[in-house]
Amino acid sequence: MAEFIRSALTFLSDLGYFGIAIGLMIEVIPSEIVLSYGGYLVAQGEIKFVGAVIAGIIGGTIAQLFLYWMGYYGGRPFLEKYGKYLLIRKKEIDKAEEWFNRYGVGVIFTARFIPVVRHAISIPAGIARMSVVKFTIYTTLAIIPWSILFVYLGMQLGSRWEQIDEFARPFIQPMIWIALVGTVIYLLFTLRKRKKSSRFSSQ
Repeated sequence: MAEFIRSALTFLSDLGYFGIAIGLMIEVIPSEIVLSYGGYLVAQGEIKFVGAVIAGIIGGTIAQLFLYWMGYYGGRPFLEKYGKYLLIRKKEIDKAEEWFNRYGVGVIFTARFIPVVRHAISIPAGIARMSVVKFTIYTTLAIIPWSILFVYLGMQLGSRWEQIDEFARPFIQPMIWIALVGTVIYLLFTLRKRKKSSRFSSQ
């Protein structure tokens, strides 16, 4: 698998920014690896930092829109049958659906930083017919810091970009906690808003 990833990234690197976007769109290779390799290319002077980040944002957003439309048009049965070909397992869909139903549309942003649910959260959004405009905005806002972080870390690692999992861990843990706190705050705000609405409608 490691040899396949190296070969795929070498091929994509010849495409420059377009290669980063494609690497994120097909999602065969984890996004953090594609982005960190993009950072390595920045360190080598082959591409620019801003361009790598923009390519990461575009590719990451399109990849999630693809999953959104699969949920929108294909529904749960289709994803359970063919999701394995996209490296999305049934338990990930179950967890993502549970999060979406419990926390609402705001979780589209915060869940991007949570392991297990971050790749599959777009599916229940499509199944629930969430507004595609709102979905795209939330998704893009979450992918921006993710892309900046991993391109930057890849720059710092240079030729050691393959060690990204170990190197990124101290940065990812705080992001997970911030995302969890953000989810709780959003949930409390939503519940308070619903209570106010129900109280107003009952008067």
